[in-house]
Amino acid sequence: AEWRSRLADALVLGSVAARPDGRFEVRFKLFDTVKQQDLSGVAFTLSKAQVRATAHRIADFVYEKLIGEKGVFSTRIAYVVKRGNRYELQIADPDGAGEETALASFEPIISPVWSPDGKRLAYVSFEAKRPVIYVHSLLDGKRTVAANFRGSNSAPAWSPDGSPLAECLSREGGSQIFTVNPDGSNVRRLTSSSAIDTEPRWSPDGQWLYFTSDRGGSPQIYRMPANGGEPQRVTFEGGYNVSPRLSPDGKMLAYITRNEGKFQVALLDLGNRQTQIITDSDRDESPSFAPNGRMILLATVTGGRGVLSAVSADGRFKQRLSAAAGGDLREPAWGPFIE
Repeated sequence: AEWRSRLADALVLGSVAARPDGRFEVRFKLFDTVKQQDLSGVAFTLSKAQVRATAHRIADFVYEKLIGEKGVFSTRIAYVVKRGNRYELQIADPDGAGEETALASFEPIISPVWSPDGKRLAYVSFEAKRPVIYVHSLLDGKRTVAANFRGSNSAPAWSPDGSPLAECLSREGGSQIFTVNPDGSNVRRLTSSSAIDTEPRWSPDGQWLYFTSDRGGSPQIYRMPANGGEPQRVTFEGGYNVSPRLSPDGKMLAYITRNEGKFQVALLDLGNRQTQIITDSDRDESPSFAPNGRMILLATVTGGRGVLSAVSADGRFKQRLSAAAGGDLREPAWGPFIE
């Protein structure tokens, strides 16, 4: 009753106890203060190194009990840090903590994207002095080349079932959309235009490929059947719309739009065609949905430095990530749920 009088809808109580073997036992309970009900509780036994991960598991448990959908506190994000002339592909918690370096290079690394199972990253690296697409296993650090063709190899995107990748290749002249297996086999061209077609992204159901093209005279977002076919224009507001990203339920499209000289994140409801600009910064890039669709991770520039931010899908909540002090942060990608 006391917590309810303080307008608390729910209450978490917890304890941590040291065990003789050096590990810890964490217990917590979640209460509904309005209904005065015990909603549930869990106990974990963990090592000191697992404290932060366990806190995330508890946060996910509480979130799901209260909201009715999965939380994303135990997921991971990837991004690129540039420190001087050194580039690092980092993996971190969604709040930017616990970062680990998956790859370091003195040549640029761009466009990291997670495989659906969260075990691999595809990205573009210039370590061979030209853009090459690699698939990188996070379990053992081994890499395979997914595209090293003549010309440019860029903008990889995983299909929902993990094979193939959609990519932008210029191997046949001009930048066009292809599909390629993660090992570089079975190359198939999907677009044939005199324009630049790039930044492919699958719809979650695997039926459509969204991409950026200037075939209409200015960069806009189009979509076509995933096995190829006649493209349909998707964005019509504004003269510059790029970097399509589908929400996990396939109902919303996030992208970068130029709005009065500012580059901001826009959200298009694919059902009612309503568009909303959800950021107030002016140099946004690389939007990436959380796997529950509630938040969008993005890169922007503040005080001359690249930083990572997150914004809720309704635009009301904004958060700056605390990551990689002393570097420029770019190219964020939010990883999937890991079962």
